[in-house]
Amino acid sequence: MQGLTTALLSKFSLIVAATSILLLGLLAGVAHGNRLGGISSNAADEPCKRMTVYYHDILYNGENNANATAAAATQPTALSRSVSINDTYFGQLVVFDDLVTAEQAMSSEPVARAQGFYFYDKKESPNAWFSFSLVFNSTAYRGTLNLMGADLMGEKTRDLSVVGGTGDFFMARGVATISTDSIEGFYYFRLKMDIKLYECYVS
Repeated sequence: MQGLTTALLSKFSLIVAATSILLLGLLAGVAHGNRLGGISSNAADEPCKRMTVYYHDILYNGENNANATAAAATQPTALSRSVSINDTYFGQLVVFDDLVTAEQAMSSEPVARAQGFYFYDKKESPNAWFSFSLVFNSTAYRGTLNLMGADLMGEKTRDLSVVGGTGDFFMARGVATISTDSIEGFYYFRLKMDIKLYECYVS
């Protein structure tokens, strides 16, 4: 009798555990807009979502208060000036809230805001490391894409990792290939961003 009772309790415990897991999964799906219905993961040469946008950075120069979208939060280090004839800005951190548009012109359709920071991290030549979110709030998309990685400024194209997202980009993964599309001195640059997502959650 005791063996039968133990067996029944064991089965009951398994049923409770399985039910709990199922309920937690359903609640998670509701909490995330039912995006846990499935995942679309395609081959490396076939993204599940792709877009090309343009990122505009206008660094504050002491006078452009109305137009500036980025500002240095630190100064270059004395080390950077001592090891390079051309200042590499080593150690300088820049915080930004930059406009992202559908076309090259700043007056073209706004797509998102790029909000985050970059800092110069190489002594011998200019090189930066980015961490930011693309914040979407339009009829096309809502939510964020989170990007990070090294901007190897000497290369024609560079890849940043798409490490996650929210809203329409919930848990997205992929790569953003960037290239310098325009540069005006030290205070303005425009990046072309070809974003390819290879992991997309679907409703």
